[in-house]
Amino acid sequence: MTNKSAHTLNDLIAIARDGKDFYEEAAQKVDHAELKTLFSRIAAHKSQLVTDLSAAVQAVGGKPETSGTMVGTLQQFYGKVRAAFGDKEYGYVAELEESEDRLLEAFDEAARDADTPPAARDVVTRLLPEVRATHDELRARKHALKALKDRG
Repeated sequence: MTNKSAHTLNDLIAIARDGKDFYEEAAQKVDHAELKTLFSRIAAHKSQLVTDLSAAVQAVGGKPETSGTMVGTLQQFYGKVRAAFGDKEYGYVAELEESEDRLLEAFDEAARDADTPPAARDVVTRLLPEVRATHDELRARKHALKALKDRG
């Protein structure tokens, strides 16, 4: 892997770390037991994703990213505000789903980008199905909660 590979993977680490931190916070804030469990499970998945990506960066002598992004911090703040002034559960699910959109888009872009080095693309391609499944799960949860909210 090259420095470009490490850079590409470190970008994904930062976005995944944003998600992990946000899920951990949301799991502490929501009252619904099923959502607490879901958020905790996904936070653990994000932690493993960060670990896997970090190992790939270290394998090429790179230094793995240790922080998140400014966008992630702002999104987490907006999620807290949204939850405080509305339906807490829906607010967190909606913002977390947007976080999943961001991560999936970054993974898809890294997989498609002709400039992504092959070794980095291999790591991204191997992890992409899990990233997509988590995204789809949160999107479905958001739509289900929205439907309940609209009926109620």
